[in-house]
Amino acid sequence: MKLIIKGGTVVTAEKSFKADVLIEDGKIASVGKIADSGCPVIDAKGLHVLPGLIDMHVHLREPGFEGKEDIESGSRAAVAGGFTQVCCMPNTNPVCDNAVVVSYIKNRAKQVNLCKVNPIGAITKGEEGQTLADIGKMKQAGAVALSDDGKSVMNSQIMRLGMEYASGFGLKCLCHCEDAALVDGGVVNEGYNSTLTGLKGSLRAAEDIMVARDIALAESLNLPVHICHVSTYSAVEIIRSAKARGVRVTAETCPHYFTLTDDVITSFDTNTKVNPPLREEKDRKAVTEGLKDGTIDCIVTDHAPHSQKDKQVEYNLAAFGISGIEISFALSYTQLVERGEISLNALVKLMSANPACILGLEGGAIAEGLPADITIVDLSAEYTVDADKWYSKGKNTPFNGKRVKGKVKYTLVGGEIKYQG
Repeated sequence: MKLIIKGGTVVTAEKSFKADVLIEDGKIASVGKIADSGCPVIDAKGLHVLPGLIDMHVHLREPGFEGKEDIESGSRAAVAGGFTQVCCMPNTNPVCDNAVVVSYIKNRAKQVNLCKVNPIGAITKGEEGQTLADIGKMKQAGAVALSDDGKSVMNSQIMRLGMEYASGFGLKCLCHCEDAALVDGGVVNEGYNSTLTGLKGSLRAAEDIMVARDIALAESLNLPVHICHVSTYSAVEIIRSAKARGVRVTAETCPHYFTLTDDVITSFDTNTKVNPPLREEKDRKAVTEGLKDGTIDCIVTDHAPHSQKDKQVEYNLAAFGISGIEISFALSYTQLVERGEISLNALVKLMSANPACILGLEGGAIAEGLPADITIVDLSAEYTVDADKWYSKGKNTPFNGKRVKGKVKYTLVGGEIKYQG
């Protein structure tokens, strides 16, 4: 099957240029001036053609929590957001800590046949932090990384062994950094707004201490480590310093950490409750600077869909998490590119090229021979976020009603149009 993307502006991490893209049998066959040959054509005039976006940190909830999200609804949301690949975290029920669950997720994704779904296996059995999971068997079944996301592996010796075993199988540990004892039931950032609202606060040190611990292990062992959802100015500094020393550390953040501050919690809207919590303006600025100077390597969503009953309760009782895969590109483009913080090429690097590189996934570029995983966007399109129209079951977002710019028009996976908006 052939398909031509005609007249668009191709944008990669390195450069932007006017070109057509010829797709044959699911792969990019040619990039340049391509004559019409009677095959189907996507008219991309006035549009930008990007390598398929990759989200290396999502929660699809299946198996076990299908009321919040499932692989089909999450995949539909992903392609609507321009994502051709997602990597799903293991805190399901049962926990994805063995080859059977990894295989189940892979098979369900094939049945759904929308975006590529890459399972992340747990570091420890049951995410209980006590015994290593079946790392080798999960790798063999298709796991692309390891994480106990939702909590840290508090035992440093277990974490060391996890990093060593993961590296032996060519995997990386993606670390949720949070000292549970310091959090001590906190639900928001500890500071002025936690005092103002009376909501129990969580010290930013709870994140910083575990970031420093995991980087110290990586440095001592000369092994790679990836830091999840960075939210504090001090964590950014710790990572920046480690990179300057040559430590093999990469890091991610989410749109809500460079777009919002904890000022929004004064509304008591439980859609602002997320883990790690929204921080202060100095943290938001530091995260933005980290994205600009390469300290933070990628933007992920930490897409955490919840049902209404999980959120329509008192703030202290509400579930943590923000649903956001359908607006991640628009939020990032509006907040970072439109405001002149970074270039569109840099955004492509953060949302496609770097995630592919960090996890060794095929993609992240538009070049001959690569899979035709492509996202086509209209950067001039402006719209108002309306979560009621989302494909995701999770409508829990603090961005409802926000004006954003940058709309996904087409998402192609393996040369097939999976979303047209």
